[in-house]
Amino acid sequence: MATRLIIFDLDGTLLDTRLDIAQACNYALRQCGCPERRLEEYNMMVGKGISNLFRAALPEEMRNEEMVMKMKSHFIPYYGEHIDDSTRPYPGIIRMLDLMAGHGIMLAVASNKYQTGTEELVRRQLGSERFVKILGQREGKPLKPDPDIITEVMSAVPGISREEVVYCGDSDVDMQTGMNAGVRTIGVTWGFRTKEELSAYGPWHLAANAEEIAGAIIADSE
Repeated sequence: MATRLIIFDLDGTLLDTRLDIAQACNYALRQCGCPERRLEEYNMMVGKGISNLFRAALPEEMRNEEMVMKMKSHFIPYYGEHIDDSTRPYPGIIRMLDLMAGHGIMLAVASNKYQTGTEELVRRQLGSERFVKILGQREGKPLKPDPDIITEVMSAVPGISREEVVYCGDSDVDMQTGMNAGVRTIGVTWGFRTKEELSAYGPWHLAANAEEIAGAIIADSE
């Protein structure tokens, strides 16, 4: 069955957000009297929601809910002010989105980034009007790899079947999300994780650049 809807992860897939996230988290760590983390350490910390980011960044002996909330109180205001100081779409992303939209393929975002941050970055860097649904982490909603977020996105497209949906991301969490939702997956190799990590989950396609995503989806939709 032809692809009608492609749902994207955000961080590490559409946008290179690592530096801004790392700087905001290091700011929060400093405010809490904790040592900073190296930029490359954040590759394995992002993608599981900000509370899990803080737990991973904090020293082991300080990983408690009080410190997580304290980190959040410093991180959110700082990140809000610096959310796209360095963040940009990966090469070819805007053209890829336009190509697929031009072929009648619907686009959506499903991220573990908190909702307001997800919406703001999509608006600033990608254009909210391109997407039928933009979902991030919200109170009372499970994080990926729970498939609930995929089902919720699909509800914005009446009559769509899981065979017509592809989920695209850069991490094991994304590949698991797609599997749990019963949809095909595309793993992108330019993000925060390795090709080997993605391959372990048997994705429908592995993409080395944005053009390969467009090619695979457009060919499947015709």
